[in-house]
Amino acid sequence: MPAFDTLTVGDVVAERTTELSRDTLVRYAGASGDFNPIHYRDDIATSVGLPGVIAHGMLTMGLAVQPVVDWAGDPALVTDYQVRFTRPVVVDPATGATVTVVAKVGQLDAEAGAARIDLTVTFDGSTVLGKAQVRVALAR
Repeated sequence: MPAFDTLTVGDVVAERTTELSRDTLVRYAGASGDFNPIHYRDDIATSVGLPGVIAHGMLTMGLAVQPVVDWAGDPALVTDYQVRFTRPVVVDPATGATVTVVAKVGQLDAEAGAARIDLTVTFDGSTVLGKAQVRVALAR
């Protein structure tokens, strides 16, 4: 577990790139029970105005927080996690999609011994999660 006293606002605490494929979406659908056809059928996705099959929002949200959980060393240290979905992750049938996460210390709360970790989550050069913030309780 990282020590609170070693952190500085602006520190990058984790980075990760994740490759998604249509197979990833099928597996996530099975695990989550979310079989909405926008996650596996291009014709349905485009008929509702999407550019193509998109990754599940909760899949994107989960893969975005995982590097912070790994850095903290214990998922129980994550006391709050919030995001705004700003852009879908379109998963091409041939090339898939690459999602990149950079986690930086955004704020330190010395009284609580907690850090706000701000996530920058991008796909195809654009941010897909806005105001993505994770609160992590750390030992002092």
